[in-house]
Amino acid sequence: MSATKELSKAPAKPRTPRKSIAAPTAPASPPAPPQLRDDPWLADFLPDLDRRAAHAAALRDRLIGPSGSLSSFASGHLHYGLHRTSSGWVFREWAPNASALFLVGDHSNWQELPHCAASRINDHGDWELHLPHDALHHGMHYRLSMHWNGGQGDRIPAWARRVVQDPSTLIFSAQVWESPPFLWQHPRPLTANRPPLIYECHVGMAQEAAKVGTWQEFELRILPRIAAAGYNTIQIMGVLEHPYYGSFGYHVSSFFAPSSRFGTPEEFKSLVDAAHALGLAVIIDLVHSHAVKNEIEGLSHFDGSPYQYFHDGPRGFHPAWDSRCFDYSKPAVLHFLLSNTSYWIEEFHLDGFRFDGVTSMLYMDHGLGKVFSSYQDYFNPSVDEDALAYLALANDLIHSLNPSALTIAEDVSGMPGLVSPGSTGGTGFDFRLAMGVPDIWARLASKVEDENWHVEHLYHELTTRRPEEKVIAYVESHDQAIVGGKTLLFRLLDASIYHGMARAHSDPHTDRGIALTKIARLLTFATAGHGYLNFMGNEFGHPEWIDFPREGNAWSCHYARRQWSLRDDPLLKFSALGDFDQAMLATLGTPTLFSQPPLLLASHVAHQTLIFERGPFLFLFNLHPWNSPVDHPVPCSPGSWQLVLSTDEPRFAGLNRLHPDQSFTSRPVSHGHEILVYLPARSALVLRKSDTCPRLLTSNFTSPPSPC
Repeated sequence: MSATKELSKAPAKPRTPRKSIAAPTAPASPPAPPQLRDDPWLADFLPDLDRRAAHAAALRDRLIGPSGSLSSFASGHLHYGLHRTSSGWVFREWAPNASALFLVGDHSNWQELPHCAASRINDHGDWELHLPHDALHHGMHYRLSMHWNGGQGDRIPAWARRVVQDPSTLIFSAQVWESPPFLWQHPRPLTANRPPLIYECHVGMAQEAAKVGTWQEFELRILPRIAAAGYNTIQIMGVLEHPYYGSFGYHVSSFFAPSSRFGTPEEFKSLVDAAHALGLAVIIDLVHSHAVKNEIEGLSHFDGSPYQYFHDGPRGFHPAWDSRCFDYSKPAVLHFLLSNTSYWIEEFHLDGFRFDGVTSMLYMDHGLGKVFSSYQDYFNPSVDEDALAYLALANDLIHSLNPSALTIAEDVSGMPGLVSPGSTGGTGFDFRLAMGVPDIWARLASKVEDENWHVEHLYHELTTRRPEEKVIAYVESHDQAIVGGKTLLFRLLDASIYHGMARAHSDPHTDRGIALTKIARLLTFATAGHGYLNFMGNEFGHPEWIDFPREGNAWSCHYARRQWSLRDDPLLKFSALGDFDQAMLATLGTPTLFSQPPLLLASHVAHQTLIFERGPFLFLFNLHPWNSPVDHPVPCSPGSWQLVLSTDEPRFAGLNRLHPDQSFTSRPVSHGHEILVYLPARSALVLRKSDTCPRLLTSNFTSPPSPC
């Protein structure tokens, strides 16, 4: 479950310090991986899991029959919409409540002409129109003129693959788009055996200039930065077309159209291909949790009825997001959404999706204001089991199209089974975002003096997760960077982020904020379950929040950009933070770290120290503001250890209290083995098991280490 407890209520300094814990002997063979049904707390709810699995199976049979395939079913994009065929153009649309439908546009001078009237071809509500080859040409604009009982209106076709906005009138229209087939040059990277190190990004605000960036600019300028920084996956926000730029792309209008404000579909394909050339997997935010309520641009009241794609009545509207909520029980809606999933994988060679707003999908109350404190919260009438079934089918479909695809659930509730195979009653996601982790750091930075940070409680919150789930941890995502929120560094430094970041400048307030930011990122990475995420620019402590152009800021893009010049300036501590993030990923971002969970060896609440092993690494954290123990006994497994990373290094804007490249040899003690380490205040060290000649650390850090 996501961590939601208030950390400031944890005791600051207990009377009895916790003792070191001896490292146990490793088992001869790894235990069997935990399964969903191994959870004893689920014993009373196994019938619910069985019912949900049966419901998903029945829905699958209802859609495709006993011998059909989801991939064949999810091919509506090949049927609906506008297509050129050997005999001319064909256009198809599903609009069961419509009484008449015309294709209007440049070809008809925007008039309802008789030869542009579609015919209703079945009781399902499908409409079809045939036009000769010369009726439409590349670049022409068009819309639907829809009639229904008691009304009429213009609509963007639901399956349109290209939608553009007129810069003068600001009106959106579909666009005829014919281009030569894109020639893919690079295969998808292999993702199965590497932890996802995700760089969450937004193409429009990725440039330093105060403007809307493009696919091409991102490909040329930003992709090389991401690869050089050590990330292996990009998660792109705002790809699906949305009428309001400031929605961050979460109020989608045209589900099959890459946003034209960033460029053409071919330019987006080029970006994906270039990312693959750099070894970067590409996933996008897939917003199937709701849709924009706009009627001309979107699906709301598309055929004149409020319930075509959505629930009827109040359930069809999201009270917090001011948007429309899909009805996942309708086969036609599932056909649309599943086809949308197939389309993005097949047409754009994507490597997976982050499903946005999963919590909102799972519960009829959208989980608003709800604290998930009991398993009963996951198994009651408020759960939308049609939505669960849809997500199970979507995961099944995605992995049938690309077995190495990544699917990530944005769920804050901790629904059991979300990241479990469908065969066990699960939903089939590969990962879930650990959404409670950024809340932990935000609360600590905002409400608790750092001398009162309770390290055992912090470690517990960072490492507690459902054993059968794979989770992705992060200190902050875009959610913590938008107006009204602050990045962790911004919370810690406040105004000092604007005037205290010169490397030549040093003051206790700035040093504290930078030190704690590095500790937070390293501790989160070191304890992350199965992957790690960072939002664009936060790796170097970007100093400003995100504010998209809107009426309230005179439609300025000043805050909807990233100041890469701060990262590139060696005279600024922003570059030091970026260098630390890069070194952290280079040192730790391998399957070796994530192959087993962390093992806590010692903790001391009063002294604010944490020591744990994970794989070949030994992590030493000292969060105390002033206590710097000399010859601190560190329990460890026997052997030689090499210092490979320290937050205190001067290149990372540290205070330079340690010699680099130190080696340590463990010594036997009554409870196992230990090394003696100087552990400066507000610092963290990473040691790695080494077969090289050890060098013993002396008790005084100013003395040189002894030679081999």
